[in-house]
Amino acid sequence: MRLLEKIGVAAMRQLDPELAHGLAIQALNAGLGPKAGPHTSERLRTQVAGLDLANPVGLGAGFDKNATALHALKGCGFGFLEVGAATPRPQDGNPKPRLFRLKEDQAAINRFGFNNQGMDVIAARLSARPKGVIGLNLGANKDSDDRAADFAKVLTSCGAYLDFATVNVSSPNTEKLRDLQGKDALAALLNGVMTANAALEKPVKVFLKIAPDLDEAALDDVAEVADASGIAAIIATNTTLDRIGLHGPHAAETGGLSGQPLFEKSTRVLAQLSTRTALPIIGVGGVGSAAQAYAKIRAGASAVQLYTALVYGGISLADDIVRGLEDLLAKDGFATVADAVGTGRSDYL
Repeated sequence: MRLLEKIGVAAMRQLDPELAHGLAIQALNAGLGPKAGPHTSERLRTQVAGLDLANPVGLGAGFDKNATALHALKGCGFGFLEVGAATPRPQDGNPKPRLFRLKEDQAAINRFGFNNQGMDVIAARLSARPKGVIGLNLGANKDSDDRAADFAKVLTSCGAYLDFATVNVSSPNTEKLRDLQGKDALAALLNGVMTANAALEKPVKVFLKIAPDLDEAALDDVAEVADASGIAAIIATNTTLDRIGLHGPHAAETGGLSGQPLFEKSTRVLAQLSTRTALPIIGVGGVGSAAQAYAKIRAGASAVQLYTALVYGGISLADDIVRGLEDLLAKDGFATVADAVGTGRSDYL
């Protein structure tokens, strides 16, 4: 299976990136992916924001935007899944091409712009979801008159089928969306989302996803607002606008940069944030190996997510990272993931 996957990944990289992404989803739904489910153990089992995870390695938002592959993804080794982003109304997103591989950097640049089939279609799929911890990334329509209200609308529509919902105000691909990270705007937005959450028959855990391009004053504001809002966790971080040290023909494309070049920056942000709030943090950005997942955890993350690394390593990479992480925890004498959280924070401060 691994040999066939390597051949498939190599073949996919010869295709247009967005086409290859769609074919990868189709391949998973055709039964061509792993089926064993998440590897777990006493050492790997953990809890984040009250959610019980088989292991701390999750799938980041964006891979399965429309929740079309939930049953297939369940077998791929992840401890939890996040789908979306979903917006109230369907939208096509930005013009193509809008996804670019940076092979030399093991990275990608995207400017999708929240392309998705809309909350009603996604809610219908989520209603038939498999067991396991599943969340939805909440977004806003580009042409909305009230973007802050859009997040609450999506939660109201889909919340009955979720374990967590992520407020995504950190995508760089919807004009002025990141303005919602400002202190007053963020407080008002989260208040609306938490009001909608309280109205659900069974409220979900609400997470906030932040950008890696925030300075320390902005991180202070985010932590203060997050602590006051009643949210359950913070995801750090989304993609970056930085282009320092990139190589190859697509390095100057506009959009959000993900993958290996983001690792150090995003890990520093999560470490800094972990000194400002007691909320659990999920580390995202450049996770492509067990060592990198472990570094995020030791910097202050209670769990991690990956996405871009799958472009280069294939879907089985998730299971490889989980098993490698278990070995690293054992080697350093940690009985649980929770025991390791924050133990190497000083390396990134």
